[in-house]
Amino acid sequence: MLRRRLTLAIILLIALGVPAEAQHLEQVRRLAARSETVAAFSHIDNTRDQILREWIAITEINAPSGQERERARYIEKLLRKLKLKEIHYDGIGNLIATRKGTGNGPVVVFDAHMDTVFQPGLKIKATVRDGRVYAPGVGDDTRNIEALLASIRALNAARIKTKGDLVFVFTVDEERSLAGAKHFARENKGKVNYYVALDGGYEGFTYAGIGINWYRYHFIGPGGHTRSRTPPFSATLPLARAVERIYKLSVPENPPSNLNIGMLGGSEVVNAKAADAWFSLDLRSTDNGVISDLKTKVDSIIKEEAERARMNFKVEVISESPAAVIPGHRNSEMVKLAEAVYLALGFENPPITPTGSNNSSAALREGIPSISTGAGPCGDSHALTEWCEIEPFYRGTKKIILLELALAGMSD
Repeated sequence: MLRRRLTLAIILLIALGVPAEAQHLEQVRRLAARSETVAAFSHIDNTRDQILREWIAITEINAPSGQERERARYIEKLLRKLKLKEIHYDGIGNLIATRKGTGNGPVVVFDAHMDTVFQPGLKIKATVRDGRVYAPGVGDDTRNIEALLASIRALNAARIKTKGDLVFVFTVDEERSLAGAKHFARENKGKVNYYVALDGGYEGFTYAGIGINWYRYHFIGPGGHTRSRTPPFSATLPLARAVERIYKLSVPENPPSNLNIGMLGGSEVVNAKAADAWFSLDLRSTDNGVISDLKTKVDSIIKEEAERARMNFKVEVISESPAAVIPGHRNSEMVKLAEAVYLALGFENPPITPTGSNNSSAALREGIPSISTGAGPCGDSHALTEWCEIEPFYRGTKKIILLELALAGMSD
């Protein structure tokens, strides 16, 4: 009877023209209030010590990009205890586990990457003090691996059945190239309805990926000794002039965009004029048009300064990753449901931005609706001093559970 009344309430909200945001929030609040969901949340509260121990154990298995196998095997053993029928590795090494739905629901992927940025052979020992856990890689991305494992146990303990399949993908090589996610997205586009990348984030989430293009510009001159007649100049002269002009370019703040010259190179000895002087350029924006416009302006500056010094120039492409944007995605069903999850759990004014830079971009570029978020607040990412708050992590894991249920649907 109660569910019938709630269904009628939704129909009434729609008939009265209540905004879509209110409808999504009401839908998610009802979902959170169901006895099964409450039981899943309680399971997280009742297994906090186990969750923390497992989180630390996974963290202490170092997994540099391309060397994730030991960590993957450990996670696989944990997954096999959860009675999931479909557990396998794909062609690139991603570990994939599926929790089957009852049918007639969307296929929802939750992704957490297994690799870290730390050197092979590093011995990791986590420490707990003052409400935090400290260890290299504890946040990026081990917190989210553990959140997925804990969420599966909670769903099982509460005997929750989703309509759609929940596919848990533990990816490789996110830190270097997103290779694992790119492979999975290419192989499964058309089969996946929603893709959630868990990587950073806590208070809010992203719904699009920032474009990141890297280049190396060279000025080529005759070189020579310090005492050789000038001209010829060192190739560092047009480089210096170009760098000054490039930093005077107007870089938009809306859409979010960035320009940076981070690396410089020239002669290898003090008493030589550089025959090849170069600098790196990092262009970023959520708008591919902005990246293209800035690149065109930089190219023009390089050409003019090379001609002014009577030198040649060349451009190397280090990497080009366009902005990952699905038109209208900000107002899509997926994003509205995700926003409602945050609001239903008491996250006030969650930041929702188009500035993701993680596995979500791989899915978006294949046309798969995707967001990225995370299970807990952390700091000092990619540093040996990395840390995460412990208490908020349990709330963050409940957020992941509710997001799983909101996107996959919950069977009666």
